[in-house]
Formats: sequence, C-alpha cells, structure tokens
Amino acid sequence: MNQTYYIFISHSWAYHNEYEGLTNLLNNSSLRWQDYSVPKNDPIHTTGSDRELYEAIEKKIKSCSCVLILAGLYANYSKWINKEIEMAKKYNKKIIAVEKWGSQKTSAMVKENATHIVSWQKKSIVDAIIEC
Repeated sequence: MNQTYYIFISHSWAYHNEYEGLTNLLNNSSLRWQDYSVPKNDPIHTTGSDRELYEAIEKKIKSCSCVLILAGLYANYSKWINKEIEMAKKYNKKIIAVEKWGSQKTSAMVKENATHIVSWQKKSIVDAIIEC
C-alpha cells in the first residue's frame, strides 16, 4: 500500500463531527491518504461568490482519487453535495457512499450515484478506496 490516495470527503459542516470521525478512521488505518476536502476549520477563501467556490471545489475533485460522501439524509437537502456528485461524475471519479452504523435513513440520491456503498467500518471503506 505505497500509493497515496487523494480523497475528497463531501460533507455538511453542520455534521462536522461525522467528518472528523471519518478522517480519524482513515488516519488510524494503513492507508496512505491526503485530504482534499473542505473542512470547517480550513474553508476555501473566496469573495463570497458561489461560482468561485464551485470552481475551487471542482479543482479539488478533478485532482482527487475518489469522493467519499457521508450518506446521511441531510445530503438530500444540500445543494453543494449535489454539485459535488455532478463534478465527480464529470471527471469519472468513483463515489463511495459511507453509511453510518444504525442509520435509519440515508440519502437515496447519494446511493443512486455511488459506485460503492459501504458501512462505517474501516476495512470496507479502505477496500473501496483502494478499488478506485
């Protein structure tokens, strides 16, 4: 596992703890990876234009190995997650939907666009990333 994987994690800042949990899980695996996401503590600095933000996110997705999406129901209501899915498809990036343990409801839209649907388990997430 000498390859480094460049991973964009699509998530809502309102659910920052889930993002942190996923990055901790990846950091505690044997996977060599680099985070291409836009975490709450390191936002993209723009003049406030949606177009500018879109282009900055698109650049990150274009350069990544694959896109992980936290498949919570909130994804149905996020315009950015929808755009990130469109970008991933545009650049033929694999989309890995990660379902949290015990999730009662997950986003059908995310699952319909996912290349892989995995549970919140280190091995299944890492295996899916390696398949990218």
